[in-house]
Order: sequence, then C-alpha cells, then structure tokens
Amino acid sequence: MNLSVQLGRLKLKNPVTVASGTYGYGEEFSELVDLNQLGGIAVKGLTLKPRKGNPPQRIVETPSGMLNSIGLQNVGVDTFIEKKIPFLKKFDTQVIANINGVSDEEYEELAKRLEPIQEVAALEINLSCPNVKEGGIHFGSKPDKIYEVTSRVRKAFSRGVLTKLSPNVTDIVPMAEAVEAAGADGISMVNTLVGMAIDVERRQPVLKSITGGLSGPAIKPIALRMVYEVHSKLDIPILGMGGIATVEDALEFLMAGATAISIGTANFYNPLTPLKILDGLKKYMEKFNFKKISEITGSLKVNQ
Repeated sequence: MNLSVQLGRLKLKNPVTVASGTYGYGEEFSELVDLNQLGGIAVKGLTLKPRKGNPPQRIVETPSGMLNSIGLQNVGVDTFIEKKIPFLKKFDTQVIANINGVSDEEYEELAKRLEPIQEVAALEINLSCPNVKEGGIHFGSKPDKIYEVTSRVRKAFSRGVLTKLSPNVTDIVPMAEAVEAAGADGISMVNTLVGMAIDVERRQPVLKSITGGLSGPAIKPIALRMVYEVHSKLDIPILGMGGIATVEDALEFLMAGATAISIGTANFYNPLTPLKILDGLKKYMEKFNFKKISEITGSLKVNQ
C-alpha cells in the first residue's frame, strides 16, 4: 500500500497534514499526537516581525463551525528559525511554513530568509487571511497580485511552493490559474469564509474585529465544490481543506481532486483526528483494493 503523494517538489509520505493556525508550531500537540505519523505540518502563519494579533474577543463558536479573528499572532520568522525549527527537525514529517506579508517585497524577503533552512520542505503563501487589514485577502482576490507574489516567492525559494487561496471570491478558477502560471507546486484551498456573530443582549458584534474567518463543517460543501472546480480545469496539485473532520470528508476531497488534505478546526476538539483519518484511509484502500492513495484523487464519477 503506497500512501505517498507528490505536490510538485513537495513529497509527503502520506496525504494527511494539519492546517496552519490550528496546530501552533507542532510542539503544542506533540504530547498528544505522534507527529511522526503526519504527512506534514503547516505551522502557524509567519510574518517578518512578531505580531500580537488582534485584540480579544477573537474566537466564537457557531452552530456548525468556528469564527476566529486571531490576526496572525506569531513569533516572527527569525524566532521561528532559531527556536521552533530545532524542535520540528526531530520529527519525520514535512514542515510547511505559512508566510504572510503586506507587500510583494515582504513575501519575497520571507522566502529568502527561509531558503537556507533545509528543514522547511515547502512554503505556503497565505494570500487569503481575512483577519488582517493589509495583505491577506486583499491580495488573494486579485489574479494579477496572486501571480506577482507567487512568482517572487517561486524565484526566491527552491523547494515546494504552495499558494493558499481564499473562498471569498466570485470565481476561484482565475485565482488558481494565476497560481499555476506563476510556477507554484500546488494550491492550498480553501481558507476561511468571512462571517460574523452578534451578541443580542449587548447588541454588539461578538468579535472585537466585527468579522472573522468561519471554518469547520459549515464551509465543507463550499470548499469541496471549489476543489472540484479547480481540479476539473487545471492540472496543478491541490492540498484540500475546509471542514474535514472524518475519513469520509477526506475521501470526498480526494475524489473531488485533492492530492492531499489538511485538518484544521477538528484539531481543536479532537487532536487525534488526523491519525484517525489516516487509519480510515488505509482501511478504505484495503476494502476497495487501492494500491496507491493517488488512485483515489479525482476518481469522482460524474454522469452528465
């Protein structure tokens, strides 16, 4: 049974990864989960300088998901290299560094700082964070900007490059076409949808920032549809994410066209979710006699 997958230059020993912003720098979950079993870890989004993030309240639970407005709180790229990489290098899993900037130059500089760090197998260009005033989703809704930023990072970083796209667009295919044209190894899709919650007693938004990013089961059908649309038109590999919490969810994303999948919100209420999904994928392959996990990618049967 071959569980390995290839997203351009990035090879994963299995298709199960954990999503940036939901897994810290790996060490936060290391006493609960054997990190060696994961295909990859996308670490908390990095910026050039450390960020405190947005003021509280920053998280609220909704009936079928979670709203967050963390605002890219992180230690900064230099501290990540100095203090987080030594921990992560102990494990047999691929490290994916999620990078965030407010300009083309900042994304390029982050890529240059991380290029010498061989423990970083890939960069994930976050062009889709809805919780920052500059960069983020403002870049992710413009194909020309996506192309420019991805091209700069591609030239500055020699290993895997993934671009993370936002679902907060009318048509995601032009965004994906820009990523592919810029030479990225793959697309991470999708990030959170913009949402809000209101405290009716105070008649005020629950989140200090008014709106936040909605994740979890509520967004799965939307994310799944977008993965299917992009895979139907482009050849670039996809790291699918958006409400994946069960092996059936993971299989849906693979069948729709994802090469690998990423677990996000489910990590918060059950840190063992990625390993349970990995075990479920193995059982599914045995049951239906798949020799390679890649045989499932794009295997959806559509009668039209």
